[in-house]
This record gives sequence, structure tokens and C-alpha cells, in this order.
Amino acid sequence: MSNSGVATGSCLCRAVSLSTTSMNDRVGACHCNMCRKWGGGALLVVDCGSDVSFLGEENIGIYQSSEWAERGFCKQCGSHLFYRLKQNQQYYIPAGILDNDEGFVFEHQVFIDEKPAYYSFANETKNMTGAELFAQFTSPSSQS
Repeated sequence: MSNSGVATGSCLCRAVSLSTTSMNDRVGACHCNMCRKWGGGALLVVDCGSDVSFLGEENIGIYQSSEWAERGFCKQCGSHLFYRLKQNQQYYIPAGILDNDEGFVFEHQVFIDEKPAYYSFANETKNMTGAELFAQFTSPSSQS
């Protein structure tokens, strides 16, 4: 994780703003069917761990998208604010809502097996299928 001060961002209408001090500078893309339904394409996110603070929380809507995760959005403008793992409150923040994307590196893609054929990123990235991703979270070494 990159710890270069405080990273900030906001939704389109600025009713919700966020800050974090533990933002990773590695961007990941998720091609799962849910992410594509949610945003109309791959979800491009940065890992911000559990250290994310919000102003305007009354404007945040939460959608329970699975047993293990939920998605946050602005109730005013509809901007996607986060994908959050319930177990450890780990936030994945859409790269596009952050104020400064300088230094971001597009590093990995998940659910590559669900990516439709009509688009492709030119960047060389680490690619994982959905099964490979889930195996990573359920392996004994990830339980420590």
C-alpha cells in the first residue's frame, strides 16, 4: 500500500466526500457480471483498506450485493462510492472518484473469465478468473 498522505474524493454532486490515508496506488478491474451491471462496464478500483472516512453519510445508500460484500452509492447523484467486504470492512474505491490519480498503475484484472469479448484493455496485467480469486481468499495462508 502506498501511504503518501491523505487521499480525497467525492461523488459527482459532492454531497458525499471521502478521505483515506491508506490508499493503494495499484488499480484493479473487475469484470464480474454484478460489477458490469452496476456500472455498465468493468469496475476500476483502488484498495483503501478499512481506513476510509466519509462526510455526508446521510447521502450514502448501501446495496447488499452478496453475502460477503456491499456497494455504496450517493443517493443524490447515483455515483458509485465503494465496494466493501463485510468481514473486514475493506473498501475498494472507484479510481474515478478520487481527486488525484497521479501515480496510479493498472495492475490486475479479476473475473477475467466473465469479461465480454467487446472490450479489452491494452495494459499488461495479472489476470485472475473468479475461481482463482475466491481460492485466494479461502486458502489457509490468507486466513492468518
